[in-house]
Amino acid sequence: MAIESDVLVIGGGLAGLTSALAAAREGADVRLVSYKQSTLRNASGLVDVLGYTPDGDGPLTDPYEAIPDLPATHPYSTVGVDTVREAMALFDEIAVGYRGAHTETNALLPTHGGTVKPTARYPAGMSAGLASDNRDALLVGFESMVDFDAPHVAAHLDAAGVPFDVRGVTIPFPGDLRADAKVTRYAKLLDTNGEVSVRGRSRPVRDALAARVNTERDGEARVGFPAILGDDDAVGVRTALEDALGADVFEVPMGPPSLPGLRLEDALFAALDEAGASIETGNPVTEYDGDDRIERVFVEKNGAAIPNRADQYVLATGGLVGKGVESDRTGVYEPVFGCHVPHADDRYDWFEGAAFGDHEFAQFGLHTDEHLRPTGPDEAVAFENLRAAGSVLGGYDFAAEKSGSGVSIATGYAAGRSAAQEAQ
Repeated sequence: MAIESDVLVIGGGLAGLTSALAAAREGADVRLVSYKQSTLRNASGLVDVLGYTPDGDGPLTDPYEAIPDLPATHPYSTVGVDTVREAMALFDEIAVGYRGAHTETNALLPTHGGTVKPTARYPAGMSAGLASDNRDALLVGFESMVDFDAPHVAAHLDAAGVPFDVRGVTIPFPGDLRADAKVTRYAKLLDTNGEVSVRGRSRPVRDALAARVNTERDGEARVGFPAILGDDDAVGVRTALEDALGADVFEVPMGPPSLPGLRLEDALFAALDEAGASIETGNPVTEYDGDDRIERVFVEKNGAAIPNRADQYVLATGGLVGKGVESDRTGVYEPVFGCHVPHADDRYDWFEGAAFGDHEFAQFGLHTDEHLRPTGPDEAVAFENLRAAGSVLGGYDFAAEKSGSGVSIATGYAAGRSAAQEAQ
């Protein structure tokens, strides 16, 4: 017997979670299935709407002002600027620990690579690190964390012309954490304020860290750390360090694995659970039944194909990186439903010779109609009851535009809401 729902969302990333939430908020019976862990744990935790135009102009001050001028194939052009605003309002309602909702202007945040990134929403723990703030900053790295070279980051920020003096120092992390310790190990130790040994003396780790940093400070009004300052009690960790340092404390977004991304993932899954949706992770969708309309899909579980039936479906499996779009020597394809992915026949046309050239593969993905239903080479709708959302969509380069999170939220919201309304 098939597991039934009104709306079945395939994919557990930002687009899939937003789609499921939007559908559940419309009153639909929603089921989300995802093969892999959410890609949010690999994301910085910053939520971009649009940082640069497709032509490379930017950083943009107001991303919403630029959306109407985007190409017709861009997902933002499909859903419209008003839907983007509505989708971000849903995000703001759920992600209560985020800042940026008070304005439509992009914020500028320093990253662990020493760049300054335009973004629409950012965790509260990063707010004291805004690059538009003219207060001097000290960046603190740890000898055991090679992914965050504080002097290197500071030098790059200084070269970028930030309006403040910035220094970087590298210190040992208090205690005896291994050099290959995971970021979650640092976070847990800070969460619990566990005891560590410093020169033969046992001290709470927060006190020991603040004392060591204070020996490096030279009057800076704010201090930045890699994004490891707690998980369950990130606010408590940051507040304790601020009190001990007498300075504002902020996190610098990092690469994977990312604690801010994990925190956002937890918030979204909690909201989805509260909305009453059912969630199944770790098992892939392998087959489907249907012609013009999808009748059911099959989820592989312990060697068995479990049928799942819904009135409406949302495909949010990711792009080339997430394996929602795949390629081989014969072409580019979408592996679940076989939806058409526009691409040049000659593989050598998929990329440019220059490393940072205008690569065609960066925009590989599904094309859709105005309702986000995937279309074929003749622009006919592939399935009446299938919508696509997030980076499985083509027609834009999210990495160059800094638009990945925004497109996932906006198209996920639009697809989920539309699917739920159609199912009722």
